[in-house]
Amino acid sequence: MIHLKIWKDKVSEYVPEASTWFHHTTWNRMVLLIRWLLFSVITGGCLGLAGTFFGKSVAFVTELRTANPWILFGLPLGGILIVWMYQWESKQEKSSTNRVLDAIHAEKEIPIKTAPLIFVSTVLTHLFGGSAGREGAALQLGGSIGNFLGKCFRIDESDKRVVIMCGMSAAFSALFGTPMAAAVFSMEVVSVGIMHYAALVPCVLSSYIAGAIAKSFGMEEEHFVIGEIPELTLITGGKILILGFLCAAVSILFCVVLHKTEHLFQKKLPNPFLRTFVAGCLIIVLTLLLRTTDYLGSGMQIIEQTMEGNVMWAAFLLKILFTAITLAGGFKGGEIVPTFFVGATFGCLMGKILQISPSLAAACGMTAVFCGVTNSPISSLLIGLEMFGFKGAPFLFLSLSVSYMQSGYYGLYHSQRIVYSKVKMEYINQNTKE
Repeated sequence: MIHLKIWKDKVSEYVPEASTWFHHTTWNRMVLLIRWLLFSVITGGCLGLAGTFFGKSVAFVTELRTANPWILFGLPLGGILIVWMYQWESKQEKSSTNRVLDAIHAEKEIPIKTAPLIFVSTVLTHLFGGSAGREGAALQLGGSIGNFLGKCFRIDESDKRVVIMCGMSAAFSALFGTPMAAAVFSMEVVSVGIMHYAALVPCVLSSYIAGAIAKSFGMEEEHFVIGEIPELTLITGGKILILGFLCAAVSILFCVVLHKTEHLFQKKLPNPFLRTFVAGCLIIVLTLLLRTTDYLGSGMQIIEQTMEGNVMWAAFLLKILFTAITLAGGFKGGEIVPTFFVGATFGCLMGKILQISPSLAAACGMTAVFCGVTNSPISSLLIGLEMFGFKGAPFLFLSLSVSYMQSGYYGLYHSQRIVYSKVKMEYINQNTKE
């Protein structure tokens, strides 16, 4: 009885204090949730509208170029116009996705003029047939507008970085219709080995809001149907592991060719106007020699063909070449959609060689190469699930996990930071290789 009385006295002593602490922290979390909800609605709404307008603009000029193939011959002049516009900035090369990542690392500032510059220059690139994607523009558009909104909100530096990630997620979601992947990608791509979970709620909210707005304006989600999905056995699983290993090699090749071509162009052609003119002429010559426009623009129609098992054996190599020349010449857009093209065509080819469903292999190749070049396995899996459905999830997971490990420390963005080793529980804190 004496022990029971002592216990009761202790409880009565600490419960009021604990109760006060509980109510205080709960109230703080509620205020923070409401605060981020407000910021997410504004950011998601702004980027949903901007992303929708951007996506429809790219789709419009792509249809215009497809209907009028002669527009391709204006590519060198379009490149000169892009370089001229970027003379507004002191250093053209800094207006890139790397600059957005640097801003999240609190090392650089993203001016609001980045938004109209990347918008117009990407539309011009797609109009004249440059081989580039849209996501680079989406990330820069989202980062720039997110940074501007952070200033308008007058929030501190750490929260402003969260708003930048919100903008990236919202713009990505509006363009691709993959809100889960978009929410995670902006948190995962910044620092490999860790996730900025403090940005989870605002990134998820802004991503879904932007996606809903884009959908209401008729933006179509990127979705593909896998034709045949075999049973997961030791044989089929082994083949997918081999595919993942080979996709890692392709992702390294893609990154190396892109970076080396950029350095080569800058060294041999230091004048940016001459550089972009030469790059535009090379794209025209290659297109005429190949007698196909399959490698111009984003090439999403070719990814659809891989789902039916149709692929030319050298398609992934040619897309790497076209993309490297386009981006090294100063044209704008992004590397991720070309990565989808490269991964899907290579996967489809290997599916035929390994005698496994070509459409399943194309889906695995697309997510695995994307994982290899971005070092973002969770985002890669979510993109695969949202684009291809859940039936092929085990195969997607197997291929991209191997690709993540075997792709080493190469990456599309040299400002991406590898915080922890891919193969050991070890802190390394280095930037990706070029």
